Amino acid sequence: MTEERKDLISNAREYRELMLSDPYRPTYHFAIPDDDGRPGDPNGAFYADGRYHLMYLYRRRSTNAFHWGHISSRDLVHWRSHPDAIGALEGDEGCFSGGAFVDDDGTAYLSFWKFPSKNGKDKGGIALAKSRPPYDVWERDLPLVLETGDTPWGTAVLDGEKLGCADPSNMWKKDGKYYLQLGSLCAMQAWGAEDENYRGDWTELFCSEDMQKWTYLGRFYQRKKDNSWTDETEDDMCPSFLPLPKKRTGGEASGKYLQLFIAHNKGTQYYIGDYRDDRFFPEIHGRMSWVDNTYFAPEALIDANGRQIMWAWLLDNPEGDDFDRFSWSGVFSFPRELWLGDDGTLRMAPARELDSLCYNPQIFEETKLSGEKKLNVKNGEAFRMSFFADVTHKAGVMLKQSADGKEYVCIYMDKAAGKLVFDSRTCTHDGRPALEEAPFVLAEGEKAKFDIFVDKSVVEVYVNDRQAICRRVFSSDPKNSTAVSLWAQGEAEFSYVSAWEVDSANMY
Repeated sequence: MTEERKDLISNAREYRELMLSDPYRPTYHFAIPDDDGRPGDPNGAFYADGRYHLMYLYRRRSTNAFHWGHISSRDLVHWRSHPDAIGALEGDEGCFSGGAFVDDDGTAYLSFWKFPSKNGKDKGGIALAKSRPPYDVWERDLPLVLETGDTPWGTAVLDGEKLGCADPSNMWKKDGKYYLQLGSLCAMQAWGAEDENYRGDWTELFCSEDMQKWTYLGRFYQRKKDNSWTDETEDDMCPSFLPLPKKRTGGEASGKYLQLFIAHNKGTQYYIGDYRDDRFFPEIHGRMSWVDNTYFAPEALIDANGRQIMWAWLLDNPEGDDFDRFSWSGVFSFPRELWLGDDGTLRMAPARELDSLCYNPQIFEETKLSGEKKLNVKNGEAFRMSFFADVTHKAGVMLKQSADGKEYVCIYMDKAAGKLVFDSRTCTHDGRPALEEAPFVLAEGEKAKFDIFVDKSVVEVYVNDRQAICRRVFSSDPKNSTAVSLWAQGEAEFSYVSAWEVDSANMY
């Protein structure tokens, strides 16, 4: 054995021990295993051959370029690593975000935003890669969908028309043709100041019969010009376009489609609507971030059961220096199931596979209270809890409470205001402490069913399968900030109060 290999073994062990000792590194939410996960977009998600595949954007130090790491899983919980799918090519700076598609013959395709070639072969643009099972080796011999040219990076001019040329969506197939969206941010930045037609969110739609030659079909959808859904500062990047199932378990499609995307300034949002005549017609708009852009860069797939499942990158510190400070960065939300409710609005819940990690159940007695009641929850650093709250005014839970009571996260339903509230403003040690409020109206007589996940610096909350908030929270003394309390302002009744420890799924 060479000295170099001995050093690799020793370094790998020491790095693993460093990660295991980190009080903020999650245990069952996927955390990028090595190198700098910023930007840390989830990319290239697809299901094939009985496995879920997911890519993650990161900067690789050995090439000083952006790569797509590649992991796969049979259960959405335990992941194994594959060789990087795409990265630096002939000395370029690698790639940015994109999507994935599996054709009828099992060939998987990745669509991604390519940096310019160092050798002058191309000026960057939208590229494709392909692979066959077990999807360990990806070929990049397909022509560019669209090349940037002499316009600002992330834009292009085609037949005299100025276009966005960034962040391609997943491909999809209809009537034997392939379709692909391109994102709008760079075009908005380049031309939006002078031309209102380049302000706000949109995507460009391309079509091909053979993935060799692509035809521009125009803009895929039109936003509301009155700014009642989005405003002129919001772009559409990291788009994902997939059919919505009727049920959480998948099965028959609803006939409606979901367009997930980010506005860089306001985070993840979505449209639900119809798809016909090669255009998308949005009918409902919603958001998954309300106070900043912490829930970012959505990526989704359809699995063998017809479920739509999504991930998001959880932005942590605005400065973006986590890797230099902590030797790691990049965390994903837990996979979220999406389906269409009977009322035509979006439903969401954590993937049921998470249930397999829960153990040591605790059942607490029903209680009425106005104020605070401590719960002796096991392992307050990584746990799950659920309960029903019959809310009269405000009711929920206080988490990550410090020993002196000065730091905490308060999650509650504000019935009168019609809001689900996530308040982490006392946890100012790091990250993005904030008061985030998501719209949520309880029907007459309806109780709020909370499903809450704490995983060191990650906190997720779902209510009634209709709303969710997910954020990073950094306590100043995380080992001693583990107390949990039910909380109410105005009397509330809490029932079916339960908690579980959650097993670790990450190697480190």
